[in-house]
Amino acid sequence: MMEIPATLMRGGTSKCWVFSRAALEQIGAPIDDILLRLYGSPDERQIDGIGGGTSTTSKAVILSPSGRDDADVDYSFAQVGLADGRVDWSSNCGNCSAAIAPYALHAGWVVPRGERTAVRIFNTNTGQTIVAEVPTPGGVFSEVGDARIAGVPYAGLEVVLWFVDPAGRTTGSLLPSGNAAEEIAGVPVTLIDAGAPVVVVEASGLSLTGHESPAEIDARPELLARIDAIRREGAVRMGMAATPAEARKAVPKFAIVSPPSADDHNFGVTMMSMGKAHPALAITGSVALSLAAAAPGTVVHRVASPRVAETVAMRTPSGVISTRLGQHGGSPAVGIGRSARRLADASLALPTEQLSHHTSELFEETLLVS
Repeated sequence: MMEIPATLMRGGTSKCWVFSRAALEQIGAPIDDILLRLYGSPDERQIDGIGGGTSTTSKAVILSPSGRDDADVDYSFAQVGLADGRVDWSSNCGNCSAAIAPYALHAGWVVPRGERTAVRIFNTNTGQTIVAEVPTPGGVFSEVGDARIAGVPYAGLEVVLWFVDPAGRTTGSLLPSGNAAEEIAGVPVTLIDAGAPVVVVEASGLSLTGHESPAEIDARPELLARIDAIRREGAVRMGMAATPAEARKAVPKFAIVSPPSADDHNFGVTMMSMGKAHPALAITGSVALSLAAAAPGTVVHRVASPRVAETVAMRTPSGVISTRLGQHGGSPAVGIGRSARRLADASLALPTEQLSHHTSELFEETLLVS
């Protein structure tokens, strides 16, 4: 048994365990194997691990001080599967991104500067630069805050995330197929890559109103199968997979958009996360939807009203979320306000004898060398 230091944090509407890369690499075993055993996967309940049994609570953030000139922190995101026994490194989590600056300031990796401190984050999954701005009044970092966001009942520390030059980070193009809109299985779709690759469909194309709850969507296996088939074909057209069967489960993401039902938002959206409806909104997905709303001819642009300008307001199952189209450091950027909170510092017990046979051999060799 080994003890692994970790910090549990809420970032936006997700919870993630935050690990130091150095601490994980010292174990001498593949990180995938370590995470699967710590989280208790494969198991839908993750009953013998630290995972929360849902896609929004089975996430890992791995950090290290950056050696890059343009970043303060290097950040790798891992989506730990529940039942499939896999760790997906193919995408970033925008909500978990909100936890990084508070963690780095608390750990002393970044020194507060002025009334607001900007922490430059390099996401290794996508090559995306994210600038997180945190209040540091009088040059002092405090974890207490009064920022409120949809989907979280309590206030937390304000974190403003800027996704800098986000278009085409995964596929190389904002519209990977070259089309603003096209059809998959008779359903109009937009394939867009910004923040994360997303397959976007209009609710009516799936015979939905856009007001269905996540539980109502999840209760329809035939709908989930149809959504996944469209998503997988989208992956092929975006150049992310050779065949639909080879498409990853985490990306591309899938979003269902609908016309506004009130004057406080431009359009409605329900996103899918690891095969189920997201209770709020994937923030990397919101970046893609924001740019899609501003791009003529896309499914989002067609349903959005009024036409978006600087601010994009989206109705989600948890409330309205707004993003801002602008610039940061002279580059195009999408900004969004989040909140975050450190929940616990912990020592996690890792039963090394229960790792895979190959991993156990590596671990034994590490002990002999040390």
